[in-house]
Amino acid sequence: MIYDVIVLGGGPAGLAAALAARGRNKSVLVVSNRWEDSPLAKAPKIDNFLGMPGVSGSEMLRQFQAHADEAGVERVTGRVIAMMEFEGYMLTVGSDMYQGRALILASGVVHQAKLPGEPGLLGKGVSYCATCDGMLYRNRSVVVVGRSKDAPEEAEYLKSIGCQVVYTAPKRPEHLAQDIQFVQAAKLEIQGEQQVTGVLADGQLLPCDGVFILREAVASTDLLPQLNTQKGAVVVDRAMATNLPGVFAAGDCTGAPLQIAKAIGEGHVAGLSAADYLDHKA
Repeated sequence: MIYDVIVLGGGPAGLAAALAARGRNKSVLVVSNRWEDSPLAKAPKIDNFLGMPGVSGSEMLRQFQAHADEAGVERVTGRVIAMMEFEGYMLTVGSDMYQGRALILASGVVHQAKLPGEPGLLGKGVSYCATCDGMLYRNRSVVVVGRSKDAPEEAEYLKSIGCQVVYTAPKRPEHLAQDIQFVQAAKLEIQGEQQVTGVLADGQLLPCDGVFILREAVASTDLLPQLNTQKGAVVVDRAMATNLPGVFAAGDCTGAPLQIAKAIGEGHVAGLSAADYLDHKA
């Protein structure tokens, strides 16, 4: 299905953007991780949001989610691992694809330092999605860098299609299959010149043909390399428009202050701006 607007992020900024776009009669899809896993959901008490003193983060998010649901906002839980421009933007979420005529980035701050060797070998053996690229490594050796809750499941998928899988993480995950080799390591480095040849895990070389780095989220700048940023924040104008056509941004990803009220305000502007963009494009 083609949506008018796809919102990347289900926090205050993303849901405010979705609600504003729905108010302009646009079809909206919000793609996000589980809201229960967000830092805001774990806040026991919030005292600086007007009209809701003392509310917990989880209760605030429940109310935001309910409001968006009542407005007809559709939601998908998952990690966006690839994006391409095509009559708007095509997003890959797991093994599924979604298309939006406009895009709003509201994914917050993604804390993920790149591994040494990762940027230069992306697409040359480094991948962020097992279900997307796994078949390229059938009957070959791969290393799974587990940094997300669903990483053990993706490792099992790779093994099921014939890959020789080594799973590495600082701690063995509870649900990792016993027949998958596990290497405990905290410091990793991707090896290779023109193609991945291995992973150095706390000094131990793990030879492989491919590396699947499975994090909780992929940074917007990895999904959209041409996105203009400054000191790690997405650059926007007063309409929350980025330098890319049809792409808007709101909330923590646009920089300080990292406050709920600021995120909601920016999200509302981004949603209205996306709707205006589509109205004038039609």
